[in-house]
This record gives sequence, structure tokens and C-alpha cells, in this order.
Amino acid sequence: MKVKFSGRGLLAVVMSSAVLAGCVGSAAVIPAPRGQVPVSRGPAGSVTVPIGEPVRAAPPAPQRVIDPGFRRPPAGLEERIFGLWRAFPGKTGIAVQRIDGEWTLQQRGDDLFPQQSVSKLWVTLTVLDAVDRGALTLDRKVSITPADLTLFHQPLAARVRSEGTVTMSVRDLIETAITHSDNTANDSLLRTVGGPDAVRRFIAAKDLGSIRFGPGERLLQSGTAGLKWQQAYSVGYAFQQARAALPDATRKAAMDNYLANPVDGASPSAIARALTRLARGTLLSPESTDYVLGVMSRTHSGPKRLKAGLPAGWKFLHKTGTGQDYKGMTAGYNDIGIATAPDGTRYAIVVMLGSTTASIPQRMALMQAVSGAVAEFHGN
Repeated sequence: MKVKFSGRGLLAVVMSSAVLAGCVGSAAVIPAPRGQVPVSRGPAGSVTVPIGEPVRAAPPAPQRVIDPGFRRPPAGLEERIFGLWRAFPGKTGIAVQRIDGEWTLQQRGDDLFPQQSVSKLWVTLTVLDAVDRGALTLDRKVSITPADLTLFHQPLAARVRSEGTVTMSVRDLIETAITHSDNTANDSLLRTVGGPDAVRRFIAAKDLGSIRFGPGERLLQSGTAGLKWQQAYSVGYAFQQARAALPDATRKAAMDNYLANPVDGASPSAIARALTRLARGTLLSPESTDYVLGVMSRTHSGPKRLKAGLPAGWKFLHKTGTGQDYKGMTAGYNDIGIATAPDGTRYAIVVMLGSTTASIPQRMALMQAVSGAVAEFHGN
């Protein structure tokens, strides 16, 4: 015997079966034709229609717990930074940004400060962007001769003078320029990637904001001193001797002009944003991002600047910059970097001294106090 139900009849049966389910004993299943619902006949002619498993509500989605420090600076940090900034003599710029968050704080963060060797970072990023685009490779060989030497800190110069010509890969030049802040290595990278204009195009294309790039180490330093560059200045202390022979008025005017409108100037806030974007992986490919962050973690310069203010368990990668002195005043004394807490939270920290007569230990103490405050208030 076959039982057929219309849609309305089936609904009635389903409803009645739910009421009668408690009094149904063993039942004989009545096979249903294809496309119809199978039914079973129980005692007293009762009919049961299977209706499947009961529908259960899905468990609520877990709520994401937002760290209180994600959206706003920890209570007390801004006041601490302000107090440090206000008490320090000279033109000082500070910016702190939580990389994995939504806040930044600053003091004089939008003013332009001399970068000095901080600008080596933009050269390296420009080179790595060219690698990402296939225009360069890290294994590309670059020749360096005595005509390519610069001035001030250039450990590479000794090899060049000894060997006549030194050939290095782009990879090795990046390592030397960043970790040892070698001016000749940096200028060799700059020459290889297309000169200052290539770096400026990279900064503009990536919309990095208030970050300038100067004319290269030789022209930057000679202009700051009031000299016209001569390649002979790259040998020994020839540059320092020529600078010392200048009239004091010439030196002062050149230094004042540089500080008033630094050709390599950048704002602390723009640098903090750039470091944040670099750490988040939005400036370079994942491979280039990991590579450059690794190089910055091996920086030798400035061990008593920002790095020294962080407690055990924190990691720090950075780039320093130091300008020329004039009568006890330094035009540019900087450290910029990325601090990582033991729980993985990251902060971009930038401290730039545009001009100051404070002693070097006092400058380093300020930087240590800034990074130390970030660590102290972390998690509050």
C-alpha cells in the first residue's frame, strides 16, 4: 500500500506526528516513491514522517578582545614624553607610533630635522624596490675606485686605497651601509640605483610625506661646512683641514642655512609612519621587507642611544644619524627604529636633535629615556 500526501496534507501529518511521537511503538517503514517522503505505520494506524535532526542555533562568534593600548596611547606616556622633550635643550623632535595599533604621539613631530645618515635607509629601500621590480639584483656587482670615496665614516676606504678597485655585491653594500653606516658604501648604492633623483621618486611614489633626500654625502657635507667639494677631500683629514681654514663667518652662515632649511630634512612623524609601513609590509615585497629588517637588527652604530633604554626581552632594529659639529653644537643627532616587546607588540620610535649643545651623554640619556618610557608604559 502506498501513501501519498499533498504539501498541505504532509504538513498536517508532520505536526500531528510530533504530538503522537511519544506513543509510537515499533513501526513498519512504508517505502516512498522517488521524490516523496518515506513514512512508517505504527500501532492503531498512526503514521510517522521523519523530519530530520532538530535545528540548533550556531554558537556565538568569539568576541575579539582589543588591547586597551591599541586605539590610544597608554595613560601617562604622552605626559612623560612631553616632559622629556620640554626639558631638553635645543631643537628636538620625537615621534612614537604603535605599529600594530591606531595611535601616534609626537612633539615637534611635523618640523623638518637634518637626517644625516638616517637617509641611508631610503637609499636601501629604493634599491630593494628596484630588486622587487626586477631592475636590480642583490648579486649585482659594483666596482668602487678611489674616485668614488667620500668622507668621514667610510671603513671601506682603506680597502679601496690598498687594492685600487674593490668589487662588492649590492647585498654586501647594503649590509655595510646600514650596519656600519659606511658613507662610501651608501654612495655606491646611490650611484647604482640611479642617484638622488631615484630616491626622491621612490619617496614620492610611496607617498612617504615630509622626507627629503639630499645630493649625496660629498655635496651634503661640503655644503654644510661652506666648502665646494673636491675629491682630494676624501683622503685622510683633508676635509677637516680645509673646513678649519674657512673664515668663521663662512662656516656659521653655511651651518645656519642648513639648519634653517635642511636639504636632507625629514619630520619625525613622517619617519615614524614610514617605519610603520615598512614593518607592516606595505612598502616592499615580503622577501625584501624581511631582509631589510634583518639588516637593521645588526646595526652597530648608536648602541647607547634608543636601544640602551629598552629592558631585557625587548628587540630593537634601527638606523642612526650624526651631523657635523660647530663650536659644540651638532647639526643632527638622531636614532630611528622599531622596538618589539616580548609579547610581539611593535613601536616605531624616532628621536631627532636638530641642533643642540647638550653633551653626548645627555643626548644618549634623552633617547634612552624615550625608549624606556615606551617600554615602561607598554600594556598599561
